[in-house]
Amino acid sequence: MKHIGIVGCGRIGQLHARNLKARAHLYYCSRSRSSAERFQREFGGSGVVGAFENLIALPQLDAVVLASPPEYHAQQVVAALEAGKAVLVEKPLCLSPKEITAIEQNLQGRPFLMVAENYYYKPSLRLMRELIGQGAIGQLRSAEVVKLTRQKAPGWKDQCGALLEGGIHFVALINALFDVTPLAVRAEFPKHRTGQPERHSLTRLTYPGGAEATLRYAWDQPSLTRGLFQHSQVRGTLGRIIFESNGIYLWLSTGKKKWLYFPGFGDLMGYRAMIEDFLACLEDRGRQPVSDFSRARRDLEVVFGAYGER
Repeated sequence: MKHIGIVGCGRIGQLHARNLKARAHLYYCSRSRSSAERFQREFGGSGVVGAFENLIALPQLDAVVLASPPEYHAQQVVAALEAGKAVLVEKPLCLSPKEITAIEQNLQGRPFLMVAENYYYKPSLRLMRELIGQGAIGQLRSAEVVKLTRQKAPGWKDQCGALLEGGIHFVALINALFDVTPLAVRAEFPKHRTGQPERHSLTRLTYPGGAEATLRYAWDQPSLTRGLFQHSQVRGTLGRIIFESNGIYLWLSTGKKKWLYFPGFGDLMGYRAMIEDFLACLEDRGRQPVSDFSRARRDLEVVFGAYGER
């Protein structure tokens, strides 16, 4: 088994520790040593390390999982890569175009970098890509994606815009459906107050060939179902796919024919498939993860473009 350090012992770190505890020798590092010690007791492992610098200096360590707040991501990614460690970093990968450049400059000849964008591994996305690839709805022409709910932003999330912290999941989904970089990004932010992080966005994307996509994402909208059973769709020249925005089910509609699919409840959010990809890349260093740097950069460039940052 590989030796993996988990940096950040909060809710997301707990998810990764639970998925990795039987698959790797784990080490824990957190700003709160008591949190790291609690993880050691709960998930087992090989020990607690007090400082990030000491963790990545461990000669036996193969990789780190960065579940720390986003403002630390760029610095920690670069340091870990320079120390010869593979990296799985939580989304968002970083917070600015400048940080994207800094990370890219340190990738050459380094171990692999993977971003924990679980939406790339969701069964619903995989099925939609298969149907589109088979020509089930003809040439893809548009996508309309919606996720509106009321959500608190505790701790460090309070400083992040909703599109960057949560909406980027759906940016990834849209980009994966079109499988190409958008040519243009336009965005509106209803109810936004100057100097405060946005909580509601309407983003429009234009792709090569004139295809278009819209994403409406919000943390300030009351929802009796807490964001469940909202519907999105993709349209092609021969039909459309309507899907529950979280991926619970989808309808394929072509002419008078309709099919209902339940893509898979066993790994609905794609976390298990994501960890399998990460571990497979650790075993085969010639392999690159699906959720790699190039896709993370493409998705972040959409968000930064929406925010007017270049």
